[in-house]
Amino acid sequence: MTVAPPMGSRADRALDALFEAKSVAVIGASNTATKLAGRPISYLLSSGYTGEIYPINPSRTEVQGLPSYAALTDLDKVPELALVVVPGDRVEAAVRDCAAVGVPVVIVMSAGFAESGPDGAAAQQRIVDDARAAGTRLLGPNCLGAFNSGTGLCASFSAAFVRGLPTPGPVGIVSQSGAYGSHVIELIRARGIGVQYWITTGNQADIDVADAIEWMAARDDVKVILAYVEGVRDGSRLIEALRAARAARTPVVLLKSGSSNAGKRAAGSHTGELSGADAVFDQVVRQYGGYRARTVEEQIDIVYACLRGGPVHGDRLAIVTMSGGVGAQMCDSADRYGLTVPELRQGARKRVQELLPYASAVNPVDCTAQVLQDMEILTAAFEVILSERSYDAIVAFFSTVLLDPVVADRVLASVQAAMRHRAGEVIVICMVALPQTVRAFEDAGFLVFEDPDRAVRAVAALRFFTSASTGKEPKRPWAAGQTAEALTGRFDELSAMAELARTGIPVLESKVVVTAEEAGRAARELGLPVVLKVLSEDIAHKSDVGGVALGLQTSEAVEHAFDEVITAVRLARPDANISGALVTPMAAPGIEMLVGLTRDPSFGPVVTLGMGGIFVEILGDTTLRLAPVNHDEARGMVKDLRGSALLEGARGGVPADTEALVSALVAISEFGAEHPEVASVEINPLVVWSHGAAALDGAIEINQTDFLGASGE
Repeated sequence: MTVAPPMGSRADRALDALFEAKSVAVIGASNTATKLAGRPISYLLSSGYTGEIYPINPSRTEVQGLPSYAALTDLDKVPELALVVVPGDRVEAAVRDCAAVGVPVVIVMSAGFAESGPDGAAAQQRIVDDARAAGTRLLGPNCLGAFNSGTGLCASFSAAFVRGLPTPGPVGIVSQSGAYGSHVIELIRARGIGVQYWITTGNQADIDVADAIEWMAARDDVKVILAYVEGVRDGSRLIEALRAARAARTPVVLLKSGSSNAGKRAAGSHTGELSGADAVFDQVVRQYGGYRARTVEEQIDIVYACLRGGPVHGDRLAIVTMSGGVGAQMCDSADRYGLTVPELRQGARKRVQELLPYASAVNPVDCTAQVLQDMEILTAAFEVILSERSYDAIVAFFSTVLLDPVVADRVLASVQAAMRHRAGEVIVICMVALPQTVRAFEDAGFLVFEDPDRAVRAVAALRFFTSASTGKEPKRPWAAGQTAEALTGRFDELSAMAELARTGIPVLESKVVVTAEEAGRAARELGLPVVLKVLSEDIAHKSDVGGVALGLQTSEAVEHAFDEVITAVRLARPDANISGALVTPMAAPGIEMLVGLTRDPSFGPVVTLGMGGIFVEILGDTTLRLAPVNHDEARGMVKDLRGSALLEGARGGVPADTEALVSALVAISEFGAEHPEVASVEINPLVVWSHGAAALDGAIEINQTDFLGASGE
């Protein structure tokens, strides 16, 4: 299924022009094929490119056997693509020349722009402005270009292509880093995987990773997209690209740097990008159907699995092994990656035990090496497991015994003989073997890995993509302009709770008091016991400064607590403006949750759920989604929590009203999406009872600078 980008998409047209270019001008082309400025011409000549090539070099009449031109204006036609490989101080003039003659797409490989500091960033903006004014699209600067192996178009000077382009194949590669893109090409080649399109975006002054992902997702000749990013300039564009890939059922296997503080610094200095919160990026990719790899090895493993594997419709894994120890390791891996290892049913277990009386017949099925003495037994063991229809994938571990080609052929024939019972299960063979043995197993339809953990992780990735492609599509991020009347000023707890109540969040009745006597009277009116909290727009965490008194049983205790709380806060925060105190009925015991909202610089409003009270800091058990969320997504957030068993009534407890919690999540997410001026919201705790829920404490922070102007006027 192919889903095209929106009609008239500028990125669509630009990348069509780039990858299908039938004429290429190389500005700054060198006659020396081994020089950086000479490689693009050399590669185009050696890769079988049949389009027209125009070297632009005012110092020569011929470059690498081709006629050379002093300027673009000397050509009798406008090239469809131009490569700029001149020193940084000559780039602006080169881009202006391209824009003046109407070149559709320009690739600027030269460095020294936004990644180098403010002056470079200003120069980068000038070349973008010049290009956009003429309708010219720009790739780079500070990039290694692109290729289309199908046409021989190699618009790059990367050393990765000295020995030619990769074999055409079903993979598209998008990399913000040219060096990473070059590195991964060699690793992909080594795995025997073909690549059709490759693009590096560098500083992403115009065309970016999201543009390239969306374009590749619309191609019938791309089955998997491998992507690398260092920063996300426009989160909504990345989301739309991931949505397009998900709709086309084209897996996107994405790796991003910047999860550590050191990584963020390196990414920033490399491309001039700002990284948003890594946890938000991680969730966005997962929420919209992309798979985030953590290492190069994992990324290529998952690309390989997507190409050679199939759908994994459930989480049930069967393990066949010649080593009990490795079987146990794979069970650990399954647990780590979210798969289950259900035991064989009693009847199947009995049949395996009859076949293999010396084996463990539970799951893992430990055949031991003795099974190699009788291949019919191995066939029968696979047949029993496949006939069960109880498993979604099988991983079989054969260690090094298949290094013997004779044994390898017998094992392959034995396993193939059982395949008549196969009903779509993905089967992974884990072994150390000769290359020809690996190819034979792959040609027979099996995935092959050496490392058992990598084998199990690949199954889990296929399970993720299957689930993402068949599940409900996540709610789209809030569209620009769909906002409510802006909130202004600062919020103390009273005004924050009133605003939350207007959004649909249940709150307990409170009374504002300014004297001890008023506090005592309010307690009697509300009903004892009560809680007394200082009221101040300057204090977010009241308990840290002695601003909270809990479980007050008498009006006298309330009056005494008022004096103690006000005194303590004035000592701890003499700068704070104190409006008085809030008196609130003491809530009945329940499950305390944290519900919050923050605003990510790349992706916008993000709703967070965690175990509440002090436990959010101690346990760190939280989950998040882009706002707004619907009720199904909110239920998914609740299930994500490790502590969700508490809400379900663990250890004989009464189940909590999770639907009340879900409704609160939906309400707070829509509030954040409707109010772009809100920087953050925190409800801690929101207590959930067996029936209903209520916010006991809330804070709202408004971003005054962004929405009221720097002066606050």
